[in-house]
Amino acid sequence: MSRKVHHRMNRRKLPITPLLVTNNCPDTIWPGISTQSGTGPAQTGFELQTGETLNQTVSEDWQGRVWGRTNCSFNSDGSAAESGSGRACLSGDCNGALNCQVGGDVPVSLAEFALDVGDGNTYYDISLVDGYNIPLAIVLQPLDNATLEDIPPNLTNPSCQGTDGLLAPQGYNPYPEFPNFLGTNSSFPLPFDQSVDEETISTWCPWDLQQDPPTKPGDGVYPYPDASPERPLFNPCFSACAKNNQPEDCCTGQYNSPSACQPSEYSRNVKTVCPDAYSYAFDDQTSTFIIPSGAGFEVVFCPGGRSTTILSTSRDEMLALAQRGAVNRQVTMSLKRYRNESSDDVLDQW
Repeated sequence: MSRKVHHRMNRRKLPITPLLVTNNCPDTIWPGISTQSGTGPAQTGFELQTGETLNQTVSEDWQGRVWGRTNCSFNSDGSAAESGSGRACLSGDCNGALNCQVGGDVPVSLAEFALDVGDGNTYYDISLVDGYNIPLAIVLQPLDNATLEDIPPNLTNPSCQGTDGLLAPQGYNPYPEFPNFLGTNSSFPLPFDQSVDEETISTWCPWDLQQDPPTKPGDGVYPYPDASPERPLFNPCFSACAKNNQPEDCCTGQYNSPSACQPSEYSRNVKTVCPDAYSYAFDDQTSTFIIPSGAGFEVVFCPGGRSTTILSTSRDEMLALAQRGAVNRQVTMSLKRYRNESSDDVLDQW
């Protein structure tokens, strides 16, 4: 008995789980990866040009984060910023080094993973709790695992698109052009938010939480009395907690409970533009994905399209996944029919 347990523990520590990172952004990015537990990938910081993917592996019990860094400039060996000191990246910087040994500077969009934590499940999410810098999606890799392959892919692959200029039009349907968009297909299409428009996507970040807000008016009061000052096209956004570090925003001290800590304006706006993303500390019920362990993952930066609404539109199916590790066939078929009907409605709008 002890020998079997020992063998299982050793196996979980083997770095055999795929972790892919893809850059679909119009510009080069420098992803960073931090490890909280288990064995992380060999490269924890690297350059990815547009269209490139880096395929690495982590241990089956890995827990960690992936984020994107932007506008970076390193010295010849990547040990520091090109200037010799300070930050090397406009957003997501990790102590100026190419290979990250610490987490990224806020504000930053995060893909968070806890693989095989001991209960047979994997937990993952898109987190904007510390802020937002670039869009991202998480795509499950079933790895020929029959249990995982039976799960409809439109239940497992969330996407967050909160950047002005990269939002697809309302009524967006990717499948005629991209039949396997984010690991899904027209039989099981992703549910997209259709309410956010260009005005919403360009103004969702509160004025005082912008990383680089326009110059304040003479009295220094936010918000501006009119909408004339233009925001930068690329403008990372701090969360209220990351910017203010107040107990009521960070859910600490007397606010350390779901009943005491309420979502801020930032958190409410996050749930508008990225419904499947974590928006503040007690947002786990509408932001955590739970599936049986054994999958690999791909993190896609600038995935295109629109943000998904998986957790709000498929709540019963997601609860079944979390509680039983599977979705029964009857539910799966009804989900397929529902999705097809929804797709037909979208196509009718085109």
